[in-house]
Amino acid sequence: MSQQDTFADQTGGVPPASADYNQPSSSSSPRSAHTSNAGSGQPFSKFKQLEKIGKGTYATVYKGLNTKTGQYVALKEVQLDSEEGTPSTAIREISLMKELKHENIVRLYDVIHTESKLTLVFEFMDNDLKQYMDNVYRQRQKTLGTTENVPKGLDLALVKFFAYQLLNGVNFCHENRILHRDLKPQNLLINKNLQLKLGDFGLARAFGIPVATFSSEVVTLWYRAPDVLLGSRNYFTSIDMWSCGCIIAEMITGKPLFPGNKDEHQLKLIFEALGTPNVLGDDTWCRNLPKYTPEIQSLGIYPKDMKDVLGITANQNVDPQLLDLLSCLLQLNPDLRISSQQALEHPWFQDLRAQIM
Repeated sequence: MSQQDTFADQTGGVPPASADYNQPSSSSSPRSAHTSNAGSGQPFSKFKQLEKIGKGTYATVYKGLNTKTGQYVALKEVQLDSEEGTPSTAIREISLMKELKHENIVRLYDVIHTESKLTLVFEFMDNDLKQYMDNVYRQRQKTLGTTENVPKGLDLALVKFFAYQLLNGVNFCHENRILHRDLKPQNLLINKNLQLKLGDFGLARAFGIPVATFSSEVVTLWYRAPDVLLGSRNYFTSIDMWSCGCIIAEMITGKPLFPGNKDEHQLKLIFEALGTPNVLGDDTWCRNLPKYTPEIQSLGIYPKDMKDVLGITANQNVDPQLLDLLSCLLQLNPDLRISSQQALEHPWFQDLRAQIM
C-alpha cells in the first residue's frame, strides 16, 4: 500500500516480548490468495464498505468490515479502463503478494473482480510509519506543553524494534527473489501491537540470474539509491538496503535524511553527506553510468562522520553500533552495502535477537 493506504491514528503500545520476528510464520510457504469473480451475484456480500481512507494514483482505499467474521479489512479499489484494462501495478501487486506470506508483510486476503473494478482485500493496519512518527511527535508536544525544541525522533529502543521488523520483511522478499523497489515510511504499516509490515508492492519485481535490466524510475526520490539516481538499470537487492538505511535514519531524527527536490539535488545532498565516489577511492562502479557527469567527477567532497550526517550533537548519546549499521547500509557503492541477512545479524540487534529467540 502507498502513503494513501493509511489508517486510524495509533500512538501507544509496547513491543510484544513473545513475538517471533526471527523466523517466518507457519504460513510462510507460497499460497495463492483467493480470487472471486463477482460478475454474477453480490461481489461484496461479506464485505461492508466503511469510510474512505485514502486515494492513490490508481486506487482508492476504504476501511471495510468482513460481516461474517467481524474483522476489519482494507479494500483497495482499482477502477478498470475499458481500453487499457487492469493497471500493471495492480497485476504486479497481486501476483507477488500471492506468494509472500510473512509476519512482516501485509496480508492479501482476497481479490474481487468485476467488469468495472478490481478490489484487493488486505488486512487492516492502524497506521503507516510516517503517521506513527507524526503522532508520537504531537503527543510529545502535548505532554511537554510546548512546540519548541521538541525532539521528533522515536525512542531508540523502538527504532531498533521497527528496524528489525523492516529488515526481516525485506529479507523474506529477497530470499524469495523479489525487490520491493519502493520502501519508504508511508509504505510500512503498523498495527496496534506495534507489528510492522511491508505494504504496496505495486513497483516490486521478481529478479533472476542473470539480473534483468530494470527501469531507473523506481523508489520515491528521498529513498532512492545513488546508483539508481546516476542511471543504473542493473540494480539488485542493494537498492532496497539503501532505502532501509534512509528509513532507519529518519526514525532516529524524525525527518527525512536526504529530502531532495529532483535527481540532481538528491545526489548533491547525498554527496555532501557521504562524500563523492572519486574521493572515497574507487569510482569504477559508477564511471560508466549515464548520469555520472564530468561535473560530478570533478567534485572532491569528503564524507562526514555519521553523527554529523544525522545532525546529532556531540552530547547526544547514540550507540556506535547503530551508527555502524547505518554506515554499512548507506554505502555509495552498491556492492559494498550489506545484505538484509547481514543487517539482521549486525551487533546492534544482539540484545533484541536474544529476546526473541
